Amino acid sequence: MIPATTFAGRRIAIFGMGRSGISTFRSLAAGGATVFAWDDGESSRSAAEADGLALTDLSGIDWQTIDSLVLAPGVPLTHPQPHWTVNRAREAGVEIIGDIEIFARERAALAPHAPFIAITGTNGKSTTTALIAHVLRASGRDVQMGGNIGVPILSLEPPAQSRFHVIEMSSYQIDLTPTLNPSVGILLNVSADHIDRHGTFENYAAIKARLAECADTAVVSVDDATVAAIARDLIANHQNAVPLSVQSKLVEGYYFEAGRIYNARDGGRGVVAYLEGLSNLRGIHNAQNVMATYAALDAVGVPAPELGDALKSFPGLAHRLEEIGSRKGVVFVNDSKATNAESASVALASFDRDIFWICGGRAKDGGVSSLSTYFPRISRAYLIGESEDDFAMQLDGHVDFARCGTLEIAVAAAARDAAASRGSEPVVLLAPACASFDQYVSFEKRGDHFRDIVTALPDIELRGDSA
Repeated sequence: MIPATTFAGRRIAIFGMGRSGISTFRSLAAGGATVFAWDDGESSRSAAEADGLALTDLSGIDWQTIDSLVLAPGVPLTHPQPHWTVNRAREAGVEIIGDIEIFARERAALAPHAPFIAITGTNGKSTTTALIAHVLRASGRDVQMGGNIGVPILSLEPPAQSRFHVIEMSSYQIDLTPTLNPSVGILLNVSADHIDRHGTFENYAAIKARLAECADTAVVSVDDATVAAIARDLIANHQNAVPLSVQSKLVEGYYFEAGRIYNARDGGRGVVAYLEGLSNLRGIHNAQNVMATYAALDAVGVPAPELGDALKSFPGLAHRLEEIGSRKGVVFVNDSKATNAESASVALASFDRDIFWICGGRAKDGGVSSLSTYFPRISRAYLIGESEDDFAMQLDGHVDFARCGTLEIAVAAAARDAAASRGSEPVVLLAPACASFDQYVSFEKRGDHFRDIVTALPDIELRGDSA
């Protein structure tokens, strides 16, 4: 845990008692602050009280006596309308921050030059975060990983000169961290998302951009038009920026070509990494993740030769192109995290042909029609969930499909058809392009169910820790 010593003697309100709220309460109390915490949800309050925390209804406190409001990232700050605690804090002139802001102040006080790598982007940030942490650990370094990836930042060990903090940040968290100043800020991509929370795409993009703008070194993908514009502004303002591209050969930064990653700094003469044959890092999106890793660690003084072997041992993340195993030449891949067409496109692009695609659930706007570029790669689709009729209409005449309804039926049919195919390495791919909520409480539960079904298949050879 990181005791919030910079808040000693202050009176702090916390709203939101999920994992980060509970961690923040303990951090502030350990640092000497007086804490008032609350949640509108009875179940969250009960869980916090069961954990030994004493709660205070914030509607009854004197806000003029409060120094800071620490807001959980899921609580509205601006849109669709500010939460009532936000209004009360603003009326009293109380600053509104998040838990990562507390970390930023502790780092500034304890070890201002401690390596701090922050990662954001609409897609891919969790894998990049996990990959950076993995290769650092493999090189024997002290690594703390957390943030939006699921581990509250204040539950980690405190900043120290030789300790690396690798932190995934959502737009909500960036918005609540006014003194953010990472050693390296990675911005992977920006596409329309969370507009309901930020009002406009421009507001959302500006918040994402700030992570790169306030970093000592910015690592930015120039394949994304929005991020490319941000990169041009960074360079115009003389900020140290390292561009990445999986589409073009660059004259500076890192680029990807024919399964290899190059550092343009040496004129492209040397290969930084070979990605051919790494099934744990399939797809062009993972090339971007690897480039970001190399660029970030180069910026904090970790040489590239230390990273190569670690790429091979990276286990990947559950539900993100997770290879469960193989059966008589058929590979089974869990990409349950693909909850919309854009993320499903990444999964489909990772395999050239012979895809037996399981899709469906609670559909997002547009369905799967935007995936038509990848239809020739699909041998057959297996439709599940409440989007079944809609997807059948969109695929009709373009992709052979079977109405399956449930995941059990879909896996059985796909496994049978893939085994009978003549492909060199057919893949049964769960990439639903839909939310899970029609049949599962989360994409994680959907992916876990897929893994359980595949694991139970006769003669399945499981990969790594999938069992």
